[in-house]
Amino acid sequence: MKRFRFIIVLFLIQSSLSYAQDFNINDDKWARGWTNFEPNATNYPDAEERIPNIIVENTFLRSDIVYKLSGDVYVSNGATLTIQEGTIIRCDHKNIGNLIISKGSKLIAEGSKVNPIVFTSDKAAKSRTRGDWGGIVIIGSGKVNTVSGNGIIKGNYNPQFSMYGGKAYDEQTSIMKYVRIEFAGNKTKRTEGANGLSLYAVGKKSIINNIMISHSGQDSYSFNGGTLKTQNLISYKAKDDDFEISEGFKGTLNQLIAIRHPFITCAIGSYALEINGYHKELGYVNAEDITDVTITNATLVNLSDKSNYKHTTSAISARNTARVYIHNSKISGFSDVVRFDRSYTALAMIEKSFMMDNSFFNIHGDGVRASRKISENVVNILKYNKFTKEFIAANELFQDPDNKVIPKFHLKKSLNNYMVMQ
Repeated sequence: MKRFRFIIVLFLIQSSLSYAQDFNINDDKWARGWTNFEPNATNYPDAEERIPNIIVENTFLRSDIVYKLSGDVYVSNGATLTIQEGTIIRCDHKNIGNLIISKGSKLIAEGSKVNPIVFTSDKAAKSRTRGDWGGIVIIGSGKVNTVSGNGIIKGNYNPQFSMYGGKAYDEQTSIMKYVRIEFAGNKTKRTEGANGLSLYAVGKKSIINNIMISHSGQDSYSFNGGTLKTQNLISYKAKDDDFEISEGFKGTLNQLIAIRHPFITCAIGSYALEINGYHKELGYVNAEDITDVTITNATLVNLSDKSNYKHTTSAISARNTARVYIHNSKISGFSDVVRFDRSYTALAMIEKSFMMDNSFFNIHGDGVRASRKISENVVNILKYNKFTKEFIAANELFQDPDNKVIPKFHLKKSLNNYMVMQ
């Protein structure tokens, strides 16, 4: 029996080494051509036509017109808002713009690699800042793990259009491809600020791929319940969390890039991934329906160095017994890989809820933090991943992390040069 276990352990270690070459040249071609890492320097044309605040019939926005999003714009009555590739939408920073796709309605925003769809601030170049406008809210009828099976979207939106959740698990709530959302995340008029993109109970036939959210004043992405397989998502220098996932969300997020800076954070701390098993105020019905998410091929980087790394938090915050699996990913520049709240009462519970493999991390803390006093062996949940012996600054570890066209996070050295926990 002991010999059998030894063979399994040896196999896992060899497996973690065998992917080293492919991992170190992780393909970033998907992020080329449609992204913009300097949106404050981009000159966009002025708005020509204002989008109506209530849309109750199918509406098409054309790429040859620049639109103004001002105030709360609701798509309701089962209507579909279709946005042509290449369309630019300037969003009001005075009468804060928000786009809300209410339950039963639909957003089709299919940009292309050559002609992405852009939602951006209406301010002039070099004067834009995070939180200039609100964000995009998509409300679906998918499953939500609350006592009622429903919820009300965050913020004081019109109650008529604010309910989410239901039993239409297969619903196609939206199609979004090659979309940039810039300088969103305003909360001046709301107790709960808008995120760049908030997804509430989206149906599993929805398509959310190739999205870039930059300089959000709140979370970049917020997944609240629902079921979704999505890929090619970028969060660039958000003030709050890059990806917030909660209320029984089930799904897979593949090919993620989250780029943070140690001096850009909210007062209570911000994370690349904040994963909540359930909403504490709304409760839950079934413990098996708590949030359970798989993250693959993620690059989670805080651009910290030895002069400022102490300002960083953990890369991942796991709360309310959430479950998460991290695979084939890079985590760098944070204090720790993961932080567990008090809902994780024992090592066995953590081992059941969290797994990370075939990945690499470069941190300056112990690796794992727990709010309760858990066995010191808790760090063993990071077994079979590569790591740096000492903290290394981003520009020393990666090839070109500050590149303004496409930041490059290929490791300068092969993974075989780093340590593996056994």
